[in-house]
Amino acid sequence: MSDLADQHCVSCRGGEPAFEREDVLRFLKEIDGWEAVDDHHLVKRWEVGDFAEAMTLAHRFGEISEEQGHHPVLSLSWGWVQVKIWTHKIDGLTVSDFVLAARFDRAAGTR
Repeated sequence: MSDLADQHCVSCRGGEPAFEREDVLRFLKEIDGWEAVDDHHLVKRWEVGDFAEAMTLAHRFGEISEEQGHHPVLSLSWGWVQVKIWTHKIDGLTVSDFVLAARFDRAAGTR
């Protein structure tokens, strides 16, 4: 499989099946430090030096999200940024969720 961070998110039109557990486990091997909560969404938290760094990282993630047309939940506070990703139209995970996670890792320098 090619590097997920080099792929692009594909818009979900709905009606597609969400990943089964086997798919989730296979793709989790391709991204570092992410948790697949109930095989429904991906979560990761980055620790940073202060609030300004958290804002900068969240902004970088926002730019990537807009570019990819895939919009996660971003949370931040002093010293950390947390991301929660899933495909809303099917209420579960698809390959695009893992692509976005890999792109975030690359942008954060954790991949």
